[in-house]
Amino acid sequence: MINSLEFPHHIFRAYDIRGKVELLKPELIYCIAQALVNQYRQQQQDQIVIGYDARLTSPIFAKIIENVFLENDFKVISIGCCSSPQMYFAARKAQGNGIIVTASHNPKTDNGIKWIINAEPPCPEMIQAIGNNAEQLLTQHQVNIALPDVKHEIKAEFCTAYQTAILRDIYLKRPLKVVIDGLNGSAGFCSHIILKKLGCEVIALRCNADGNFPDHAPDPSQATHLELLRQNILNHEADLGIALDGDGDRVVILDENAHIISADRLMALFAQICLHANPHREVVFDVKCSSMVRQTIEKLGGKATMIRTGSSFLRKYLTKSKGQAVFGGEYAGHYVFNDGRGLGYDDGLYAALRVMEYLCELPPNMTLSQVLAAYPERCYTEDTYISTHSTNPKTVLSEIEQLSTGYGAELIKIDGIRLDFDHGFGIIRASNTGEFFTVRFDADNPSRLDEIRRTFASMLHDHYPMIAQDILKAH
Repeated sequence: MINSLEFPHHIFRAYDIRGKVELLKPELIYCIAQALVNQYRQQQQDQIVIGYDARLTSPIFAKIIENVFLENDFKVISIGCCSSPQMYFAARKAQGNGIIVTASHNPKTDNGIKWIINAEPPCPEMIQAIGNNAEQLLTQHQVNIALPDVKHEIKAEFCTAYQTAILRDIYLKRPLKVVIDGLNGSAGFCSHIILKKLGCEVIALRCNADGNFPDHAPDPSQATHLELLRQNILNHEADLGIALDGDGDRVVILDENAHIISADRLMALFAQICLHANPHREVVFDVKCSSMVRQTIEKLGGKATMIRTGSSFLRKYLTKSKGQAVFGGEYAGHYVFNDGRGLGYDDGLYAALRVMEYLCELPPNMTLSQVLAAYPERCYTEDTYISTHSTNPKTVLSEIEQLSTGYGAELIKIDGIRLDFDHGFGIIRASNTGEFFTVRFDADNPSRLDEIRRTFASMLHDHYPMIAQDILKAH
């Protein structure tokens, strides 16, 4: 038994369970699995698929979870080393229930768990309930777990079924030259095969699953992690480059000049693709997206809907829209197609294939950079984390809300405080997982970006000078 003060509450986050491997003791994994069994049972479920990512501890954790579900008379389909999209796909054969052991794009020192029930991701309250239940079990019972002896295994039949579904959906009118970087995560192996089967000339980088992540964390949102991809795009004169994160649900795409295409510009292109085939429908995006996304959707005759950040919220919104919302995207690189095609969840490779398919529809001399010229590059800061400096986040956000009335901006309170100006926007959100704020700024040009950043800092300068100072450093 452990003392409840030692229980790692912070690993039960808004969208999944994730934390340092040393915190994820086998006994804790066992208790989390028992709590998950309870949650699935409450929903009258008795079948599940279980998979895991490239991390060294993932097959062991997955086996512990599998054993707990088997002990509780669930029908378990073990799908081996896979991406999150592959797990979502396989879960269709188990009442839409699935678990994957993964820490996504985090460094190799971390691990975690994602799951779906009835094809839907859990809401934050359901994740907290797992934490509370696991804590109860761990503090009230003596739990001793013998570590299972298991190794990473890619199970061909699950990889093939997923490939078949994608190959049925995507048609490329001409072969493209593509560089794909799997960043040693669990999505590269299958993605490489799919690209080859589509007739592409493929230059594959780090498409082997390797939990040592010899170069760096499997996080394509860091430009420094894309250097190898950039060099290969230029050396091989490729049409585009694709980088997948550790569990394959996020993607970063680079054009033929090895220029990173921002999520805002990609979302504008996806809105164009989906609204062309489905006029006047709805397109959904999160609060961190630039004003250009909304303007593009409206210009194309679609209905633009902004929602709070979190891929679980995005997927739930699309499901409930009953086909009215044809596409949804997040600034973090999650893209979900709901246009009668696609598989209904965020799949990085599938999103890249839709870009490739669109490019193939155009004259052969058209390049990806020319296609995206319609959506000019923005001036923006990435998500920047700044300390709360021991303040009450609600009080800080309330202060900004009150003072913002003097700046002629549109106030949006879906998730934190977002102010939309004619030439850009700024947003400040309180973290769900730690004592910090997330800020992001976006504008038409550098001077306007600086103006928005200074506006936010000036509102906080009198009462919260240290937060104001940190905002000015956001880049």
